[in-house]
Amino acid sequence: MKTVFFFSLLFVSTFSVAQKSTYKGFPSLVWPKLYNIEFQKEKDFDKPIFSKETKLLANKVISLPGYMVPFENGMKGSHFMLTSLPLNACFFCGVGGPETIVEVYLTKSIGYTDKPIEVKGKLILNDKNPDKMIYILENAEMMGEIDF
Repeated sequence: MKTVFFFSLLFVSTFSVAQKSTYKGFPSLVWPKLYNIEFQKEKDFDKPIFSKETKLLANKVISLPGYMVPFENGMKGSHFMLTSLPLNACFFCGVGGPETIVEVYLTKSIGYTDKPIEVKGKLILNDKNPDKMIYILENAEMMGEIDF
């Protein structure tokens, strides 16, 4: 009887741990790698110098949680910014730097939400075109809203 109780307890505790390990929302293990960046002064812009660990993510499919920052169309689109910080603390509000923003190109249009979301796509590192963000997520898909 003690053996059955022991294995039952072991099964329940293992099941609980397995459930917790499948969480895919915040926090992200990718954002800290993107934050690790330096800039070199060029004629027209500050050129990003990517760290080794960031370069390892180049052209790989990654998932990122964050908040939408829509462009001029506003309420629906497939091209927007994703910030790791809430909108009141994002790069455009003067708190974060350009490393806290990713330019996203979705394969399908979505409606705007003020809730945190998760997107998945191919990460492009941009150190040449100052008209684009330094991080670009191409062929991206919306994974869903993150519920706390």
